[in-house]
This record gives sequence, structure tokens and C-alpha cells, in this order.
Amino acid sequence: MIERYVLDLQEVDETQVAVVGGKGAHLGGLSRIEGIRVPGGFCVTTDAFRLVMAQAPSIGDRLDELSRVDPDDREAIRTLSAAIRRTVEGITVPDELAAAITDALARLGEGAACAVRSSATAEDLPTASFAGQQDTYLNVVGPAAILRNVSRCWASLFTERAVTYRRRNGVDDRTVHMAVVVQRMVFPHAAGVLFTADPVTGNRKVATVDAGFGLGEALVSGLVNPDVFTVRHGEVVTRAIAAKQRAVQALPAGGTREVAIDPRRQEQPALTDAQAVRLVRLGRRIEAHFGRPQDIEWCLVDDGFQIVQSRPITTLFPVPEAGDQENHVYVSVGHQQMMTDPMKPLGLSMWQLTAMVPMHAAGGRLFVDVTRRLASPASRAGLLDVMGRGDPLVRDALETVLDRGDFVPSLPDTGPGGPPAGGGPAPIETDPAVVTELIGRSEVSVAALERDIRTKTGPALFDFLLDAFEEHRRVLGDPLNFQAIMAGMEATWWLNDKLWEWLGEKNAADTLTLSAPGNITSEMGLELLDIADVIRPHPEVVSFLQGVEDEGFLDELAKLPGGTEARDALETYLDRYGMRCVAEIDITRPRWRERPTTLVPVILDNVRNFGPGAAERRFEQGRLKAREKEQDVLSRLRSLPDGDRKADEAKRMIDRVRTFIGYREYPKYGIVSRYFVYKQALLAEAGRLVRAGVLAEKEDIFYLTFQELHDVARSHQVDGRLVQRRKEAFRSYHALTPPRVLTSDGEALSGAYRRDDVPAGALVGLPVSAGTVEGRARVILDMAEADLEAGDILVTTFTDPSWSPLFVAVAGLVTEVGGLMTHGAVIAREYGLPAVVGVEGATRLIRDGQRIRVHGTDGYVEILS
Repeated sequence: MIERYVLDLQEVDETQVAVVGGKGAHLGGLSRIEGIRVPGGFCVTTDAFRLVMAQAPSIGDRLDELSRVDPDDREAIRTLSAAIRRTVEGITVPDELAAAITDALARLGEGAACAVRSSATAEDLPTASFAGQQDTYLNVVGPAAILRNVSRCWASLFTERAVTYRRRNGVDDRTVHMAVVVQRMVFPHAAGVLFTADPVTGNRKVATVDAGFGLGEALVSGLVNPDVFTVRHGEVVTRAIAAKQRAVQALPAGGTREVAIDPRRQEQPALTDAQAVRLVRLGRRIEAHFGRPQDIEWCLVDDGFQIVQSRPITTLFPVPEAGDQENHVYVSVGHQQMMTDPMKPLGLSMWQLTAMVPMHAAGGRLFVDVTRRLASPASRAGLLDVMGRGDPLVRDALETVLDRGDFVPSLPDTGPGGPPAGGGPAPIETDPAVVTELIGRSEVSVAALERDIRTKTGPALFDFLLDAFEEHRRVLGDPLNFQAIMAGMEATWWLNDKLWEWLGEKNAADTLTLSAPGNITSEMGLELLDIADVIRPHPEVVSFLQGVEDEGFLDELAKLPGGTEARDALETYLDRYGMRCVAEIDITRPRWRERPTTLVPVILDNVRNFGPGAAERRFEQGRLKAREKEQDVLSRLRSLPDGDRKADEAKRMIDRVRTFIGYREYPKYGIVSRYFVYKQALLAEAGRLVRAGVLAEKEDIFYLTFQELHDVARSHQVDGRLVQRRKEAFRSYHALTPPRVLTSDGEALSGAYRRDDVPAGALVGLPVSAGTVEGRARVILDMAEADLEAGDILVTTFTDPSWSPLFVAVAGLVTEVGGLMTHGAVIAREYGLPAVVGVEGATRLIRDGQRIRVHGTDGYVEILS
């Protein structure tokens, strides 16, 4: 019985987190690696913690109370957590447990000085390190002091910071238990931290060593600046030696103190280069053992290194698996598709199966390998040009990699990735019938899909879907489709370039594209204004919608005066747009048809902020403004030398833009329409699997890839542990920030704007829709929580087509992600909203309610109050 309360470090390994906590498990694993020295010690197990907690039943009630507290109510969390800590520290350690700990101490040596360290079960995990959330006590001498500090470690599970951290990471306080590690104290000459990957850039080939004199506590607590050594390929490539004025040292009778360092020693390096390289070599061995980059605490004693902790570096973005040792450069798909959130496995695999190019998954996001296109000078220029027009930050990040000269191999132009034989496709005529034909083809294809999928179930459904994905790619890859998209974009670029050159006018095409015909996404926003017109005259309907929470509210509407018309209008809208939602490239996200309450706040804002006929008025105002701009531009061009030719060329391009730019939004609508058909069929199949007892719930299919789900449909067997692991991994991916560009070394590059033409303190971004507007910033991360008033400026992470209904109610737009031709930019121009996208950290740097000024022509945002 006694043995389960105390285990020697040599008896445990990293599989025993539930028994000895994260720190204890990692230390046990470390002690088994050949050549790695770990100070001797033992773990007081989580069984001991449970034994002690059982002495005070009131703690359970307090934890229940804590679980009900609002995560933002810091005062309540502080009060409750302090009460729990006092209770834990006041519990007398049971005799059998005290005896087990005293016996283990005797094995370390009579009077040995020890470090007593917390080791929670939710700690040092691959997804959340919980670093610094619980307590450590150094140089503790004697059994009584050790027991007292073990109790303090147990209590530290309930510090305010630890409780708050667990809340942020979705960890229930009642599921976490505390073990305690007691180790022989090390009195080092120097100590510090080793990261086996660069914690800033993510580069896995670079290790950094932070080092100082005395105990590592001086570095961890921020008492001194460390020496920093950067090691790559077995040599120190940079070193920065700090003036280390203070150190933490152990006292002979126990405890620690700060001491001043002799001025003659302060600027001496704490390690030699050879020692730093040797330490990194040990770190690589530890990294290989745990299978991921590590954050390692080390001590230098008599020229030998001892390791006192190792945990995963949880902030690094994972690297796509390439299956070779070659260098690779990956570009983020999410930044192109305006969706940088993580996707569930079914969503990832469905996008991969229906995409036109191979895609690689990492960290719940998708990436395209552009290495070959960068390697050939001909295709490199084209790639950089397209990327730069879409998002200058992607181009800058790619150029940063290329400037190194040795990462991307150089291929001859005739190699793979070069230009296709015979040049590009022939240009198409400026003819609205082209767009009509393309939309017709897409509608016929989607209708056939809806008709033919109805009878398919089981494995036959998956075989049918694999054929449907071929048709999906065929429609998307239709050369005419690509030509129509490019015709509008290229005409826009031509107008902006030429009118700047000829007239000195920036972003003239922004006005020329106002209210362009046939834009399915802008029509979606305007039609929601029409729905507000139907609802506005009926106060009971408005009042009912203000209290709506249940997704079945459409059926209830018909019972109210005016409710039938309101319901019919909404049903018609959902028939056309119900397949849309935020982050719609992930098939697992709930669609508006599945969750119509999402639209209710937007409709109510429209009822409040607009009068009847607003949609038609708005569209007509935009059309007239574009027409006036066209006449103004053409008349000014005709007054120039060679003006008739310039005006004729500009007129041709204006007609081309207005013919094709609206179609830019249609292919995505076609994709999402098909996705909703796929999803409905897969959820119906999931329902059959639930009824057959194969799945616990329908949504479990979201955590399987399409291929895995196909296997489940055939075998009627599923690995429940796999589903659970995927759910945990998906939760962890939310904490990761996907880079615009990622290398196979793990280096994450987000690019930079190389500009000196913005005022000091302004937030720099990409100008995508001309004009300047000043107003109240509304920082909105969830469309369903929108509460907008006329004149507000929408500030958010990214916008995809589903955000378009909000655009009719705002005066300007600021996003963290986006490019010149991404959806938010296109719709902002359609509605004439000044917009700046690609503003790094906008939702963090701009506070909700602040007054800001958006410079949509010059690409920056000023915070005014």
C-alpha cells in the first residue's frame, strides 16, 4: 500500500503522467536516456494527493462553486482559490504517507538538501506547458521542512494564476491532480535554459542556450539577463554575453538568497562555446527521445551537465510531413482562403480531396508546397507576382527565404514547375454571356449532385463521393472558369497601374467596381436588407427575434402577425445562401441552414439602422458613383497627349472589369453549395452509424478523415481513442498562430511591410478599398455577436463571404488577414467601404469602442482615442 504513495524517479517514465504528473513523468523519462544525468529523487504520487484531499470533503464543494464562476470574475476566482489553498495547507499529512516520504528521504542521504517541485497531471503536455503555474521550493533541508513544502506544492494547484490558466486551456479543475517531485539539490556553477528549436522563429535546426551564474532561478524569475548562445550544425553561430550583476545561491542552512557578482566576473561568459555545443548535443538526444523540440532546464556542476527539467515547446507551429530530407517552402492556404482557424480532420481531408493542387496538413491548417515553383526562375517570378498582388506579406516572406541563397535549390527553367508549353490560355471576349454560361454549368452540376446522391448509403455513398470530387475539380478546373476569374482581376490591376501612371490616381479601380453586376456575395448582404424590410413593419416579429435562442424558431414565426411573410422571406434566403457560414471551407462548420440564429443579430441591426428600400438605394448609388468615375477618368484621359488611345484602352478595361469582377465570387459559392450536399449525405450516414452502435454521436465523424470514415462505413468499427485524441489535438491547435510561410526547418515567416510613408504609431496594412473613414471600432470575433450601429468600423481577424451581411451596416473594414483580391477586399470595394487588411495584431491593438481612422487608399489605420 505504501509503495503507491512514493515512487523513485528511476521507476517512472513519460507514460505515467496520471501517477506522477507531467514534470515527474518527464524527469523519469530523462533519467532513462543514455548519457543524460538527472539528480536523484522520488515522486510523491497523485494517489497521495487524493488521500490528502479526502481529509477535507469541503474542497469538493468549493471546486464545484469555482466551476460555476465566470472566467472573467477575477475577484471571485481569487477569493475561492485562496480559501482552497488555506484548507489544503492546513491538512495534516497522514502518518503512513509521512512515513513513506521520510523513508524515501533517508535513501537520498541523511540531511540532504532537496528541491521540492510541483508536478501536476495537466503540465508539460505537448499542447500546454503550464510553465510556472505551480510552485517550486529550493534547498529544503530536513523531513519536517520537506513535508511542509510538499503540502505547499499541493496547495499551489489552486493559485489564482493556475486556475485561470486552466480555464483558458479548457481544463476542468476537478480533473487535475498534483504529484510532487523531491530531488537532491544541485549547487551549480552555472545554470539556464536550452531550447532545442528557436522559440522565436520556430527553426528546428537552431538551438538557443540561455545561461547565467548560480541557480537557474535567477534567469527564470527575470532577475538577470542571460548570456545567449545560438548553435546551428554543431557550432556557435552567435553569442550575446550579458552583464550578470546578480545570482541566486543556496544558503547552508536551507533556502536561497540573491548575491552580487564580483564586477570582474560579471561580463565573463557563464559557458564556453564548447560547453554550449556539448549541451545542445545532449539536448538533441533528449529531443529525439521525446519526439519533439524541448525546453530544457540544466545545471553545470564540475564541467558536467545535469538536467532538472524538460518539457515540450508548445508554441511552435508543426511542420508538414514531407517524407524526405529535402528543403521545402510551404504557403498557408488559410491566408488565401480567409480562414486561419484550425480545421477538423474531415474538413482538412475534404478540402485536400477537392483542391486543384496537393495540400499538406499541419497544426490543423493546410499548406501548399511551392518549393519547385520557387526553384525555377521563370515560375518563381510568376509566383511572386501573384502572391504579391494577393498579399504582399506572403511575397515578402518568400523573398526572405530566397535571399538566403542556399535554402531553395535552383532549377533550370525547363525543369518541373516551369511555364506550360504553348504559353497561357487565349484571352476571352468581354461578353456577359460567358459568365451566364459558367453559372449555368455550375448550377446544372450541383443539381445533378443533389439528385444522384439521394439514393446512396454505406460504402456506395463513399464511392459515389469520390466520383463527385472528380466532377467538383472538373468544374473548378474548367479553363473558361479560370479565364473569367483572371479577366476581372487582370483588368483591375491594369486600371490601377495605368491610371496611377497616367493620372496619378491611386486605386482608381476601387470606385470603378462599385455595384458591379452579378456578385453573389454582395447580393447576399443586400438581400438581408430586403428581409429587414419584410420584418420592420411587424413589432411582434421584431420582439420575438430579439429573444430567439432555439434553432427551430422559423416554425414559431408563423404564429405571429406578419410572421408568415417573415418566415417565407428567411426560408427563401436560406434556400439560396443557407450553405454559407463563417470558415466555410471547413465542411464541419455549422451552416446557416443548420444554425439560422446566426443571422438574427444582423437582421435586427438592419431593422434598426436602415429604412425601407435600403438595398436598392445602396446598389444604385454605387452604380451611379462608378458611372461618374468612369466618365471623369475618360474625360481626363482624353485631354492627355495620345489621350484618345488611352481613353479607349481604359474604357475597354472598365467594361471588362464590370463584366467579370462579380464572377470572382461565384466559384467559391459553387464549391460551398457542393460541400453542403456532401455534408448532409455524410451526416445522414453518421446517423445510421450511431443507430447501429458504431459511433457515440454523429459529430464524431468530424474527427476522422474522409478515408477513415470510408473504412468505418465498410467495417462498422471505429477507434474511439483515436476520436478522443483528435478532439484534444483540435482544441490545442487553437493556441497556434499559423504563419503565412513555413519552411521544412520549422521556420515561421509572416512577412513585413517595407514602408516609411505612414505616420508614427499607425498600424500598417494593405490598402484594398479606397477612401478614408473615421468612426467607432467594433472588434468582432464572432459574427453571431455583432451589435453594430451606422458609422461603425468592423475590426476582425478575417472575413470570408459569410461576413458580407455585416458589410452593409459598417462604414469601414480592418482585418488581420487578407489580400487585394480576397473576398473581404472585393466586397468592401463593391460597397465602397474604405478597407485596410493584413494589419498584424489588429484585434489586439485596437480596443472595442476606440475611435479610429481607416486610410483605405494608403493602407494604414490611426488610433484616435
